[in-house]
Amino acid sequence: MSTTERPRILVVGGGYVGLYAARRILKKMRYGEATVTVVDPRSYMTYQPFLPEAAAGSISPRHVVVPLRRVLPKAEVLTGRVSTIDQDRKVAVVQPLVGEAYELPFDYLVVALGAVSRTFPIPGLAENGIGMKGIEEAIGLRNHVLEQLDKADSTTDEEIRRKALTFVFVGGGFAGAETIGEVEDMARDAAKYYPNVKREDMRFVLVDAADKILPEVGPKLGKWGLEHLQKRGIEVYLETSMNSCVDGHVVLKNGLEVDSNTIVWTAGVKPNPALARFGLPLGPRGHVDTAPSLQVQGSDYIWAAGDNAQVPDLAVGEGAWCPPNAQHALRQAKVLGDNVISGMRGFPQKEYKHANKGAVAGLGLHKGVAMIVFGKMKIKLKGRLAWYMHRGYHGMAMPTFNRKIRVLADWTLGMFLKREVVSLGAIENPREEFYEAASPVSAATAAKPAAPAEKAKAS
Repeated sequence: MSTTERPRILVVGGGYVGLYAARRILKKMRYGEATVTVVDPRSYMTYQPFLPEAAAGSISPRHVVVPLRRVLPKAEVLTGRVSTIDQDRKVAVVQPLVGEAYELPFDYLVVALGAVSRTFPIPGLAENGIGMKGIEEAIGLRNHVLEQLDKADSTTDEEIRRKALTFVFVGGGFAGAETIGEVEDMARDAAKYYPNVKREDMRFVLVDAADKILPEVGPKLGKWGLEHLQKRGIEVYLETSMNSCVDGHVVLKNGLEVDSNTIVWTAGVKPNPALARFGLPLGPRGHVDTAPSLQVQGSDYIWAAGDNAQVPDLAVGEGAWCPPNAQHALRQAKVLGDNVISGMRGFPQKEYKHANKGAVAGLGLHKGVAMIVFGKMKIKLKGRLAWYMHRGYHGMAMPTFNRKIRVLADWTLGMFLKREVVSLGAIENPREEFYEAASPVSAATAAKPAAPAEKAKAS
């Protein structure tokens, strides 16, 4: 018996998998066959591969996100979090942004919570670190970096200047290498407008515990990427880690110590910890354990995919798992959507199998690396051509025609207009100035001696 008048398909998470799975289900579903409900704390999906370009100002931040209600007009979109799931009763507890939590019955469940930043108990990291998992962090990083240039240009204190112009990035994978490449590019351009700041005054540091960067594109291209960053004046320290960063004083395991106002953490991701409250079978690293059909092991009405799932990689062989990237997430979402429809109608499930098509990475304007796979042949590109491949691939993978056009327009305008270098740091506290103007006179201000003109007026 259904828990509602119509069967409910509950999609937990509105990221890449959640969005595409919901779209696929709605496309394949007959009219009135089921209700599709998507629950996410944000009302939009973020295309994370474009976060470094958004942080550098090459793409408008609003063009990197896709509004769920606009793209899924036939779905029920709830802004909140699923805190727990009762599998016996087929009920999820939803905590909205405001108000009391409530129970939501479902018949079929899609788990697409994605991943969060993988952090370690490093002293000072929580207080000083900046992540790169959401558009808010990308905007914040851009404003923060430009604010540091403002500080350095306006002070004569050498210690303040040095700390403001030192930028530390931890993590040399795609997120770290792309972000430091884009941000260094932006800072180099911005320095032209600061009379007291030159690129030589800035210090960019990239740290990684592995013995190489960009492992996704292979050792040769990874080595080229490393040498390219070093030629741009970026210090790269491999096989080391950060011990602490209390008050911006960064201490590395190799003994290096620097003071920095900017510490960007991109050292990998981990499955969303909320999965532990769902009562699902989890793998050794916290991922939902799924069959090749994307069904959760031991269940015929729950599916999972993307960064929060441990999906067997049938194209590689036994014991291999699909890596957490957009390439797999997009294709898994489509298979998952088809399998949910098949599950509702009592048809067999389809197994997910996809051979790796390669990887692309942008390291700033006109700079990048790419490894494209055609059958058994691998084509390796670097420099401007790889950068074109990077933009071409992600431009096509960007969800919705609307967003593709907007991103293309940003890139086209960037060919003719100079990059914007204005910081909108006040946007993080937009009411501060109004509050100061509207609040009562403070005790300190009231006790302050009146100016000579005020004394004369009073007498």
